[in-house]
Amino acid sequence: MSAEDRSPESQTPAGFDDWREVWERDRALPIESHRKGLGWLIVAFKKFFRSLVRTPQNDLWERQRLYNLEAERRFERQTDQMAGLPERIDRLEGPVHEELAQRIESVAQDLQKTQAELLRDLRQSHKDFEAFQADVVQLRDQHLEYLESHADRLVVLEGFKDEGLDDINRHTDALFARVDQKMTRYRRQSRDLWSRMEALLAVADSGKAEPLVRASQEQGYVELERLFRGSQQEIRQRLRPYLGYLESRSPVLDLGCGRGESLEILRDQGIEGRGVDSSAEMVAQCREKGLEAAQGDLFEALAQTEEESLGAVVSFHVIEHLPAESLDRLVRLAWRALRPGGALILETPNPLSVVVAARNFWLDPTHRRPVHPASLKLTYELAGFEPVVQLDLQPFAESDRLPQISAGEVTDDLRPVVDGINRLRDRLDQLLFGYQDFGMVGFKQ
Repeated sequence: MSAEDRSPESQTPAGFDDWREVWERDRALPIESHRKGLGWLIVAFKKFFRSLVRTPQNDLWERQRLYNLEAERRFERQTDQMAGLPERIDRLEGPVHEELAQRIESVAQDLQKTQAELLRDLRQSHKDFEAFQADVVQLRDQHLEYLESHADRLVVLEGFKDEGLDDINRHTDALFARVDQKMTRYRRQSRDLWSRMEALLAVADSGKAEPLVRASQEQGYVELERLFRGSQQEIRQRLRPYLGYLESRSPVLDLGCGRGESLEILRDQGIEGRGVDSSAEMVAQCREKGLEAAQGDLFEALAQTEEESLGAVVSFHVIEHLPAESLDRLVRLAWRALRPGGALILETPNPLSVVVAARNFWLDPTHRRPVHPASLKLTYELAGFEPVVQLDLQPFAESDRLPQISAGEVTDDLRPVVDGINRLRDRLDQLLFGYQDFGMVGFKQ
């Protein structure tokens, strides 16, 4: 078929009256729209879409067109053959004429019926094609909707990707910032250690090795605390039970302030506090955090404090390092430095737990002796503190304690035995484990 035949000008309206010209020349049926206004746009779109679907359907349409043309040619040949029959029949006479006329009449009726069926088939084929074309349009519309939905999802995924990358970049920047801070601190510590080492070596050259020995001991104790005392975050959590006793008692003096965990908590709560520690390394760590701390002897610090000038004196895990005779002096000096209503808080490992007294306590080689809560309470009372409150702290985890037998797993006659075993278990568990630490809180009247 030529390009001229397929041009829009050649697409004249065609119905079933000019079907032969449509089939023989393969003319395209006109595309129309009953809608006003945007009808031209619909027609343009349908023409564009027909150009897309025509090529893959050419084979099907060509076979249908050839079939229709062949059927039409056969029908014309039969019509031509029957055109001369009336004259030939008129020349026949007698019974033969009548019998032949009847047969021709029967054939003509069959032919008319076949023609009618063929016409119905052609019309049905036209309807089927229109339905097929509508299905294709519907499929195209669904595909376009899917593409639009997919595009929207891609936009959302792009947003998620960009947001995720931004989060990762921010997190990475924060990590690098923390690494830079730590590296800066480590470099400063390295310089300080190097300077101290050089200074100590100079002292050693002069024949005085005591400062060098002390520095070595301090460094060893810092490592010991890191391994067995717990992380700074853990220590901060353990000290929170005392906040209720310290909120209205400023200023606070921390004896043996160590790495400054208690001073940090006081600062966070808006409570004035300062610390003293014999370790230069510990004091340096406190000052790096912006905390007020001084190196010195805790007894001298208390003795030099103005009388009744403190709201509270605290000391956590220090008294177990002191000689027995020094504990009473510490409590009495604290009573002198506290104003009326002030509080003295001392925390130490609990020797009533066999596990603590026989095992955990001796992890620190600088521990001298455990302090019994009853004797410490008496020391408070003899110094003038009243009332005196004991706080049991740091229970062992349930997984570390003795298991209990469930009474529901035994028969009724064995339940009294199980109950007795469980009561014995409770007493033994309390003796072995109990609480790891205790705190003693005394108030000056």
